[in-house]
Amino acid sequence: MRKYFAIIGILLFPFISHAQVIKYKAVFTMNFIRYIGWPEETKQGDFVIGIIRDSKMADQMRKHSEGKKFGFQDVKIVEFNSPGEVSDCQVIYVSSTVDMAKHAEMIKKKVNGKNTLIITESEGATKYGAMINFVIRDDKLKFEIHKANAANFGVPISSKLENMAAAISL
Repeated sequence: MRKYFAIIGILLFPFISHAQVIKYKAVFTMNFIRYIGWPEETKQGDFVIGIIRDSKMADQMRKHSEGKKFGFQDVKIVEFNSPGEVSDCQVIYVSSTVDMAKHAEMIKKKVNGKNTLIITESEGATKYGAMINFVIRDDKLKFEIHKANAANFGVPISSKLENMAAAISL
């Protein structure tokens, strides 16, 4: 009987995994913010996480942030349909549906000097300004960090978070 459940589980894994991956990315993202050296100017008003072109991720983020605070700030999730709509956020989450190579300059220009953490989910996105990038390696969800990108935008990353990363670029 256990063999049948195992076989069913293996067959269903691809259908479950995408939803699970989104859930894990949302949980990780909510936890990342604890490991950033946020400057004082970012600690005013709501703590805003902007998500570009990914309503499923936005829904998961709302689910995981509902009623939660970051310090004294309420966590607010804002969806953007395009990189051109991005406005003031402490975190910008760029989905894989956005071509980071093509839109990186616009995104960076929108957040320039605003101490914003850019999180992506596209292979090679750290080359274009992402500070944290989700990747799939050996069928496992991992993330890579680009310390210089984070430092350039005034959001230093804790060594504790670095220790959990799959790859770190200096």
